[in-house]
Amino acid sequence: MQFYLPGNQFGAPGPLAILVLLLWIPVVLYIFMRFPAQKAIVISFISAWLFLPEAAIGLSGLPDYTKVSATCYGVVLATIIFDVGRFSTFKPSVLDLPILMWCLCPYATSISNGLGWYDGVSATIEQVVTWGLPYFLGRLYLNNLPALRQLAIGIFIGGLAYIPLCLFEIRMSPQLHNRIYGAHAFGDFGQSIRYDGFRPTVFLRHGLAVGAWMMVATLVGIWLWQTGTLKKLWNIQIKWLVGALFVTLILCKSTGAYVLLLLGAGIMFCGKIFRTAIPVFLLIVTMGAYLYVNAATETYFTDQLVTSLSGVFDADRIQSLEFRFNNEEVLTDHARERPVFGWGGWNRSRIEDPSTGKLAIQDSLWIIAFGRNGAFGLIAWMASMSLPVLSLFTLYPASYWSKREVAPIAVLAIGLTMYLFDCLLNAMINPIYILVCGGISGLVQKGPVQQQLRRKPKKSRRVPASTAGYLPAQRRSRVSQSKT
Repeated sequence: MQFYLPGNQFGAPGPLAILVLLLWIPVVLYIFMRFPAQKAIVISFISAWLFLPEAAIGLSGLPDYTKVSATCYGVVLATIIFDVGRFSTFKPSVLDLPILMWCLCPYATSISNGLGWYDGVSATIEQVVTWGLPYFLGRLYLNNLPALRQLAIGIFIGGLAYIPLCLFEIRMSPQLHNRIYGAHAFGDFGQSIRYDGFRPTVFLRHGLAVGAWMMVATLVGIWLWQTGTLKKLWNIQIKWLVGALFVTLILCKSTGAYVLLLLGAGIMFCGKIFRTAIPVFLLIVTMGAYLYVNAATETYFTDQLVTSLSGVFDADRIQSLEFRFNNEEVLTDHARERPVFGWGGWNRSRIEDPSTGKLAIQDSLWIIAFGRNGAFGLIAWMASMSLPVLSLFTLYPASYWSKREVAPIAVLAIGLTMYLFDCLLNAMINPIYILVCGGISGLVQKGPVQQQLRRKPKKSRRVPASTAGYLPAQRRSRVSQSKT
């Protein structure tokens, strides 16, 4: 058994970090005893993701025990103890096929590389715990409009809870994880310095993850406010809370989060004004085309992209983007040597960058998927994240996005799309989005409820007795019949 901080070669987690991780499963059981199941799963996942340490307990032959796996184990155990009948409500759907392929592809990768069945089983279990369990729990618990509304509000509240913590670290530097859990979550402290100030990391692995979280919380808050879905929270008008979130997001100094917020809000308001979901479909198709061109062809257009963006963003951001693209080109060339199932784990998917003499850095989630699991894994991952969104907006067109019942799920789907877009540049695995993906798939599997949303049943018109004598004889007979 080994205690460590993922991605951090400096220091080790303190005893409190290990104690919190070990006690989290009993805490999840208590949460399920205290709250209804759908609310309990929202509280469990969001609380764990935002406040538990970025630490891991290494177990031989099993996935690392982290805050994500601890939450998944706790929820599964709570379901077995308190609500075992819920498992029988799960009905497989065609939309579940991509995530199933994504979870099983590590086994095919290991076998094709001659690494043996043991390595394949171990890698598959890790993929199932990281991706499959959150998706399955979302399918099981968050497969209806009220449950997804709770998740949307939970994300908004989670963003509000991070405001004072972000402001503290913006002023005092990222120190909360170090002071409470005994070590910094990320080894390179220099990456938290930005624009002569600090970028907060709080209890997440990187400042980029904090920026992305504050972005989706702000996006959810804006839409809940604009559609009237949520007017007050803690007796405070929601517009003031959204304003506080927006200001904190700006202070987080994450350029990518700014772009994602503008893009996501633009898509939402375009759907509200023009009643069309075409921008979402175009964005997903564009992302698919981008992956195809980069993975399947030897045509690199990233240099032209960097040149075109140099007039929009500052030199530091352009340099960072160019560095990522240069590494991706080296990694993609290496991945094409095993195009179907990839190289697998153990850093086999990485190669030395000739320009630096060091191993190329895998910054984006898509290049990790392509390098480790090949085209099979990349397609499965992309389909598992995008098909639920496409299916949802086929059942619930843009004309429904402003309705209070549909507004939370619509903004969650756009947030999931923004996460998928962010994965083209970053590799921040967030279980909340996987929960969203599972919940949307479950909702789509049940079919639309548009007829219920289109109009409310009309109230029966009662004719006053004093006017009954003035009605035509034929109508008086109908009234008398209706009364009997």
